[in-house]
Amino acid sequence: MKIDPDRLLTILHGTICAAVRADSPDLSARQLALLLVIELDGGMQTVRGLASQLNISKPAISRSLDRLCDLGLADREADPRDRRSVLVVPTPAGRAHVADLRAMLQEAARPVLVRRAARRAAPADAELRAHTA
Repeated sequence: MKIDPDRLLTILHGTICAAVRADSPDLSARQLALLLVIELDGGMQTVRGLASQLNISKPAISRSLDRLCDLGLADREADPRDRRSVLVVPTPAGRAHVADLRAMLQEAARPVLVRRAARRAAPADAELRAHTA
């Protein structure tokens, strides 16, 4: 399904407005990206892997991760396979935050997708009325 960029922006706008109104932590775009990567991409990442995936420096990852840890949304754990390495994992609160965002996104998308479906149906409805008149 291809969605027009203006509709995508409308969905993003609705999602961000809902997140601002919600009683949840105010995350920067970088912090949110980091949380989404660790939650949606398997739940365990190294700082090096996150820096590579997001194409930002390891210090920038560490600063964002410090904030996520302070908020209780992510945690650092020792890598059982390599004690020199640290894994970044979402906490239950981090998973819940992403679930809340998913629900906000679905709610913001609903009116956009309904309008899209109505526009698609309008020509077919007009053609049907023309044939039944």
